[in-house]
Amino acid sequence: MIVTCVHVKVKPENIRDFIEAIVENRLGSVGEPGNIRFDVLQQSDDPSRFMIYEVFESEEAIKMHKETSHYLTWKERVRDYMAEERHGIRYTVIEPSLLSKW
Repeated sequence: MIVTCVHVKVKPENIRDFIEAIVENRLGSVGEPGNIRFDVLQQSDDPSRFMIYEVFESEEAIKMHKETSHYLTWKERVRDYMAEERHGIRYTVIEPSLLSKW
């Protein structure tokens, strides 16, 4: 399993539109084969900051995700909403180590 935490800073005037777009992307993502989790979090003390917590079974599942129409639509739609470039940090899962425990 591969976890990526994607950090996003959105322009204040685009927060509502960003949320709408990421919710649509999430709905498509959770139905993908190989997706285990796709959580969207908004920072409590700075509502312009978001973290997307993605868990996929494999590199192949991540590759397939980045080729889906919902991801490509989201990526294009939110491009101008960003206050700074988004960045993802990859993590290796220690626990839960079994897929059945997710």
